[in-house]
Amino acid sequence: MTRTTNVSCPCDSELMLDNCCGRYHQGGVAPTPEALMRSRYSAFALGLSDYLLATWHPTTRPAELAPDPETKWKRLVIVSAEPALAESGQVHFRAFFYERGHGRKRWHVLEEVSRFVHEQQRWWYVNGTPTLTRLKPGRNEPCLCGSGRKLKLCCGE
Repeated sequence: MTRTTNVSCPCDSELMLDNCCGRYHQGGVAPTPEALMRSRYSAFALGLSDYLLATWHPTTRPAELAPDPETKWKRLVIVSAEPALAESGQVHFRAFFYERGHGRKRWHVLEEVSRFVHEQQRWWYVNGTPTLTRLKPGRNEPCLCGSGRKLKLCCGE
């Protein structure tokens, strides 16, 4: 798929990309629904549309998925990941991102309970029920990327 580099993994695992989601982007099989969810989030953050399509179940997969250069994925929070059953699993997550528009950053959180199935010896993303919420953080609030720094000193304007 694509060559990774020795950088932190976008999925917030605190591992390097090559030792985390990058191995799945390179063709490894994610062992759990949570691992697949994290690797898909990282693929969104890295603009790896081919990987997203390749891990999407054929019955629900869109024909194409264009990357959005205006969207910057900044933080993934796994709310819950139920232990997978033999053929199905669920992951509840929140993904924080901003979009550039009219010279400003507009922050959002995407929350979803994603469904996964295990077929052909691998996990597939099937679908989810997403909710999108517009956020309006203040400049002196903690940054939504999770750094612990103030927004104005981190991902702020």
